[in-house]
Amino acid sequence: MPANTTGTTSAFEGVAHEPGAAKNDPIVIGDNIVRTFGGLKAVDVAHVEIQRGAITALIGPNGAGKTTLFNLLTGFDVPDDGTWSFNGTPLQRKAAFKVARLGMVRTFQLTKVLAKLTVIENMRLGATGQVGENFFAALLKPLWAKQEDDITARADELLKRFKLDAKREDFAGSMSGGQRKLLEMARALMADPELIMLDEPMAGVNPALKQSLLGHVKSLRDEGRTVLFVEHDMDMVRDISDWVIVMAQGQIVAEGSPESVMKDPRVIDAYLGAHHDVDLDEVEESPEHLELHGETHD
Repeated sequence: MPANTTGTTSAFEGVAHEPGAAKNDPIVIGDNIVRTFGGLKAVDVAHVEIQRGAITALIGPNGAGKTTLFNLLTGFDVPDDGTWSFNGTPLQRKAAFKVARLGMVRTFQLTKVLAKLTVIENMRLGATGQVGENFFAALLKPLWAKQEDDITARADELLKRFKLDAKREDFAGSMSGGQRKLLEMARALMADPELIMLDEPMAGVNPALKQSLLGHVKSLRDEGRTVLFVEHDMDMVRDISDWVIVMAQGQIVAEGSPESVMKDPRVIDAYLGAHHDVDLDEVEESPEHLELHGETHD
């Protein structure tokens, strides 16, 4: 993967701070994406673009439709209407595994490691185009042995990078929640993706691993990859995101730099339901926000 030669600051030069803003070099473009569940319109996105080579945060209150939009874009759910593309390739009606083969992979809020396989086995499963996955080719080891050695070497490099090499032969089910997040991110890189979508990467991660995860997300951008992530941790959003998209009630209500979005009245409205002349930092500590995120205190 080539290094990112386009500065993230210049990447958003001239981009309007408005919902559905056109980007200078979008890797994903979506139009009129709608998903309903019974009488509830969970996603109703008129237009969205994701800038190539940057880290974009997707934020909003619980129930805003963020994960549902992730599911639609990656083929894990089917919309009622809408079109979207990745690198100019239409993705509607494409199965999730075909989307991943194109270079658009995701992680999940609840990790999807295979608990009864070892860490290295989980990593090998992340590689695409494996000859040994063909039933007849699998019977002839010379056809896939060299490729498997290369895949294992790549997996070991990534495990070392994510400081999981000591867990190589452990069952994935024995790992902590934070270690599983790291494993899922490392496994996603086995496909050498252009776009990585992270669904709440900090959920359930202890403070000791949080900084490690932040560093790994930044390194993805440094390698020239594009990152789109859902997150409730505003410190993380401010720290690593180049651009922020805000959803509320299934719609995109605001976009912009982290600094501008945190002070946008539309964003305050989305979190509190009515306009208040406060910064989003204050919103995070308000009783209403804590209730929204299930963080009530005695």
